Amino acid sequence: MRILIRTSRWAIWARRLGGIAVPLVVISVLLHRFGLVGGERFLVIIGLGGAVALLAVIVAIMALARLWQTGDQGWSRALIGLVLGLICLAPYLWYAQLALHYPPATDIATTGRDALPLIFEAGTADMPPPRLLTAGQIEVIFPNVVSRTYRLSQTQIFEIAQKLVEDNGWTIRRMTPPGGSGQPGRINAQTMTWPGWREEIVLAISGNDDSATVDMRSVSLNAPHDFGSNGLRIESFLRGLDEAVTNALRDAAGIAPPAAEDDEGDDEAPPVSTDSSEPAAT
Repeated sequence: MRILIRTSRWAIWARRLGGIAVPLVVISVLLHRFGLVGGERFLVIIGLGGAVALLAVIVAIMALARLWQTGDQGWSRALIGLVLGLICLAPYLWYAQLALHYPPATDIATTGRDALPLIFEAGTADMPPPRLLTAGQIEVIFPNVVSRTYRLSQTQIFEIAQKLVEDNGWTIRRMTPPGGSGQPGRINAQTMTWPGWREEIVLAISGNDDSATVDMRSVSLNAPHDFGSNGLRIESFLRGLDEAVTNALRDAAGIAPPAAEDDEGDDEAPPVSTDSSEPAAT
């Protein structure tokens, strides 16, 4: 007598749902990155992809539990559905923990936002109202988001900042070198997060032949939440600028950088001052 071993329907559906979740998530991100769908539609599609991925994981777990009890076929299907669902859910879990750590914000600056204007274009006109952090929140969450003042000329600092922007791979949309009468130099650049949200970076370099002050702003153009990207971007860029200016000052003074084995010793580089007297974006 031949014994018929059934294939679990739960396992079949787990595999199907996992196979649906992957293209939903991947294609929605690609469509958003290439500008084929707007932000609102992207949120709907990516939300649907997350719901399908979560359902795939739940169904796969139930399938595995039933397979353990009944001895039916379908272990491979259930496991594939579970793996595909977990892979799709990983970005959602990552952004969920970022949302718990960083309060909702879309616009962060080291000084008044009016001093760091965005490029006005079609996408900018459709931007939702900015979500801002208070000065106290910025001081606690992003303590290095403060103006920088360096003992190099305005032109030198502008050139260093421009090189750093290019090294970061940001697309320069507009660049105004410093004017001869102390007019501040400005750089407007854009970057894109991996889900496809465009973010604009604005740099203003003011000063004279003896010193220069750098202010910076980073803005999510249409995203409802930056998950800390703007504040972290400003902190990372300004740390890189501090290092580049310190190296330039060493070169100007003829001081050789310390050897690798002396890294734990005192750093004799001229200090780089910060200026936090200007209010942060509120």
